[in-house]
Amino acid sequence: MIRREIETGLEGFRLWPGALSPDEQAALRDEVMEAVEAAPFYRPTTRSGRPFSVEMSNLGPLGWVSDRGGYRYQPVHPATGAPWPPMPERLLELWSELTGWPEPPDACLVNLYREGARMGLHQDLDEADRAAPVLSVSLGDTAVFRIGAAEGGPTRSMRLASGDVCALTGPARLARHGIDRLLAGSSNLIPGGGRLNLTLRRAA
Repeated sequence: MIRREIETGLEGFRLWPGALSPDEQAALRDEVMEAVEAAPFYRPTTRSGRPFSVEMSNLGPLGWVSDRGGYRYQPVHPATGAPWPPMPERLLELWSELTGWPEPPDACLVNLYREGARMGLHQDLDEADRAAPVLSVSLGDTAVFRIGAAEGGPTRSMRLASGDVCALTGPARLARHGIDRLLAGSSNLIPGGGRLNLTLRRAA
């Protein structure tokens, strides 16, 4: 499948709308949902103890976690103590195809957004190599995504629909970004409704 990239107006922020066909979306959903049976979704907290509105899990050698001890990557699920399940091969292929980065991702954060969930503006700062790209895959309900330059200033919003893929690279690697809200019911891909966001990174 040819994946068409469009101009975003923010240098280094790359976007491939409809990068995954409906069949590819369904196949990836099934692989991810099967994988997280061994690493169940949980609701992490911030350093202050406030729970996130999204549920989280991880795939790959390392997983991003948050609690009163802070933000970090670790090799095991914080509730079960078991290693994170491996990433689906199709995610590794997508990373290689779209980013061209010579090393594979070693972490895939799986965020489950149900109706009403959101993610405030933030930067991805917990990775050892901040030059490596961050690749994000959207499955399910359309999200209203907000992004702005790392140094501050105005932000812009756009919609990320099921099958869209975007990447933070180069000057946009440390861009501020977040999810304002979901357009509930815009997709029936995710059982029970909502959105899966798969974020691939080089953590170590």
